[in-house]
Amino acid sequence: MAQTLERLTQRTETMQGIRSIVRTMKTMSAINAAPYEQAARAIDDWRETVLDGLQAFLHRKGPLAQEVPRRTRRVLIVMGSDHGLCGNYNELVAAEAARHADGEPAVLCVGAQMEDALRGEGLVPDATLLPPANADGLNRLAGDLVLRIEELRGRTLPDGIAVTLVYTQRGEHGRQAPVSQVLLPVDAGLLAGLARRPRPSPSLPDFSMPAPDLLAALIRNLLFATLFRAAAEALVTENAARLSRMQQAERSVDERLEDLRAETRTVRQSEITTELLDVIVGFEALKRRPRRPDP
Repeated sequence: MAQTLERLTQRTETMQGIRSIVRTMKTMSAINAAPYEQAARAIDDWRETVLDGLQAFLHRKGPLAQEVPRRTRRVLIVMGSDHGLCGNYNELVAAEAARHADGEPAVLCVGAQMEDALRGEGLVPDATLLPPANADGLNRLAGDLVLRIEELRGRTLPDGIAVTLVYTQRGEHGRQAPVSQVLLPVDAGLLAGLARRPRPSPSLPDFSMPAPDLLAALIRNLLFATLFRAAAEALVTENAARLSRMQQAERSVDERLEDLRAETRTVRQSEITTELLDVIVGFEALKRRPRRPDP
């Protein structure tokens, strides 16, 4: 009985150590998500500035004529996780990417574990990039992706290039789901909306640099802001998914700890009862023994 009680005590201490680790992971997930959320809000202001510049360009030069190329090179950018403990996060994103993988596209993958998930869907990434280690790394990732898009576009000239971005986005009531977004060609609805939007100033816009160079710079900055925003959103949702899994693990550990404590109380009570019975039996045996006569 003593060995059983000792084993239960050891198991309880082990579960308490696991609970401490899970609680630490949960706290880190909540802390890590905050800088990426702030970065996502900050880049929204920059994106609005780029859109104002694009609106001024359209107001000065008129609507953009987008030609439909005879052939189009498909490119998929898939943003996933490089760490575990976030459930089926990567698998859901990979399944969404597989839905847009017609025509054997070039695949740019973000995250080593995302690469494994894509291979499970039959997609072999052409390049795998490391996700940012902190919010400062978002600039590096977005800039690297823009450069790779430009390199792929240069290889396809005079053909066109169609870039689709797949990542996880937050929804209502704390939910999250993988979404896809077309980066190139630029959404015609977005351009039409900018052309109709009232000017924030009565002064007429003007620029001195060549129009093709200015348009290329605006599109490049729009791509950068969109990729930056998507990368920040992906890391926020990754940490949110990890936080959710850690909360579930914490509840499971607490339930197991409660079972172990109840079992320990039962074993301890049984041990005490056995010891009391031994004392009572010994006392009754002493009472029944004949007393020696006094000398």
